[in-house]
Amino acid sequence: MNDAPTSAAPAAPAAPERTFALIVGIERYATGPSWDLPGPARDALRFRDWLLRSGVPERNILLCLDPLTEPAVAHHPGDLGTLRRLILSELTAAQGEMLWVWWGGHGVLDQDERLRLFSGDATTADKRNLDLQSMRRTLASDILPGSTRQTWIVDACQTFEEQLGFHHSLPAETLPVGQRVQVHQQTVLLAATRGQRAANDPARGTGLFSDSVLDVLDGLPGPWTDPEALFRNVRERVERVGTERGIRQLPVLTLYSPQREEHPAPPAAAARPRPPMEQLVTALLAYPMMIDPEERQTVVAELGTRTVERMRRNAKPRTDLIGITRALLGQPGELWLLYDAVTLLDDDEERAADLRAAVQACAGGPRPAG
Repeated sequence: MNDAPTSAAPAAPAAPERTFALIVGIERYATGPSWDLPGPARDALRFRDWLLRSGVPERNILLCLDPLTEPAVAHHPGDLGTLRRLILSELTAAQGEMLWVWWGGHGVLDQDERLRLFSGDATTADKRNLDLQSMRRTLASDILPGSTRQTWIVDACQTFEEQLGFHHSLPAETLPVGQRVQVHQQTVLLAATRGQRAANDPARGTGLFSDSVLDVLDGLPGPWTDPEALFRNVRERVERVGTERGIRQLPVLTLYSPQREEHPAPPAAAARPRPPMEQLVTALLAYPMMIDPEERQTVVAELGTRTVERMRRNAKPRTDLIGITRALLGQPGELWLLYDAVTLLDDDEERAADLRAAVQACAGGPRPAG
């Protein structure tokens, strides 16, 4: 007898008509305007559109929104009672093969290391929420006999509860769990790792993570895709765009199966030497102030040189900084004036060390004496 393990054959793609989805996008909370979050509803609708283009029937999609601007699409509200009812009644009654869960909105990592996702009726005194781990366990039990392949995409912060200065404790809201079964495969993609914010762009009305996921999905046939490959592509895009915008955000992938729980990391990219100009622009973009046009102009004014005063500027941070650094390269020593101006306005020592090394690489040597 040969006891060597054998590789399982790849699962066949799920049929669109047997694919279901719970899509949640919460932009407005009962707490008030201070919690407004432009983007999750728009991202949720983009994901819904992708499923529909992939052939998933509209009747298979449960859409829950609390939008800042009402869309011309029928939807359920995102309050806790509605979410519980849809999960425990309508979703669990679905006889499907594949389940997508999409969630965008505010979240927090509680003292027990559990990600809490706030519902639209959360208030200052009663921060109603769903426990992601509880919801996942519910849908991995015999409460949901079908939909054994599940992909969860959650765009929410994992900032620590104690850092937010809440005056009231979080209510411990969980869902009932059925008998444990050995059939469900769940892939959970989170926008950020523990302690991190999930970046949101209110001007464009989208989250960095959600926008990355949707851009990757747009190039893939649906409604089934390899979730690990999706994660690798999304993480690469989040890292690239985050570097351009000075954002540190690390998406997380967890695989849950009947046998084990895994946290696979994407393969490390082959190291390549970066050109000096790319190194310098990346070091400048690590400064948050470089993302804002007015703050970049403050840096330029601090230079005290006419080299860049007459050049044409660009609203995009990376493009603008490339133009500025190229102009300064033409005048010996002026890159060091840029270093002085930036470090005067932001004295972070770690960023300053990276910037000094990048300026030195571009200038072709250490700073001249005197």
